[in-house]
Amino acid sequence: MTHPADYNDSVFVNCPFDEAYGPLFRALLFAVQDSGFRARCTLEVEDSGEERIRKIKRIIRECRYGIHDISRTELDPVNQLPRFNMPLELGLFLGAQEYGSGLQKEKKSLVLDRDRYRYQKFCSDIAGQDIRAHDDDPYGVIAAIRGMLATARDGDGRIPGATAISARFEQFEAELPDLCAKLHIRPDELEFVELRGLIQEWQPSRPLEG
Repeated sequence: MTHPADYNDSVFVNCPFDEAYGPLFRALLFAVQDSGFRARCTLEVEDSGEERIRKIKRIIRECRYGIHDISRTELDPVNQLPRFNMPLELGLFLGAQEYGSGLQKEKKSLVLDRDRYRYQKFCSDIAGQDIRAHDDDPYGVIAAIRGMLATARDGDGRIPGATAISARFEQFEAELPDLCAKLHIRPDELEFVELRGLIQEWQPSRPLEG
């Protein structure tokens, strides 16, 4: 069983992991970490012995918060079918909150899309959830996440504003190639845990100015 302190700081990240989504994914990850929380997702463990759906359910169980980007609705160019992984994982998270017990009842979700009301055309059953639009812009992602997490602790531990986090993210992005060069790795070769580790190491060395 996950320790409550870990549970309260853990954020399940449910979003596309392809190259096109890369800038938004890095902004999402940076915003979570810069707000004092810990991002979790299925990319953090490569274990061929653990069935993928079991891994998803385990990580969901270990996270109080969930960020779900359902903006990827395009048809796959090969098979002409949409990908349903993000709505599926959102459903699992909401189900854990609804039917779970104890800490699971405390789960909170943020749903992201390109446009705020676009979901009504393909996933109208989630009406009533906190749907935020990011307009395919990293700042939009950061602002939405900061807005959610700033209310997570009832004001106990203030989080910098979206403008400040966005400026720090831009600085991190500018320095990322040099950080990777020191590790003899290209930015596009970073695994999730390596990127999260670089952000964790970078943040204390670049304190918020003000």
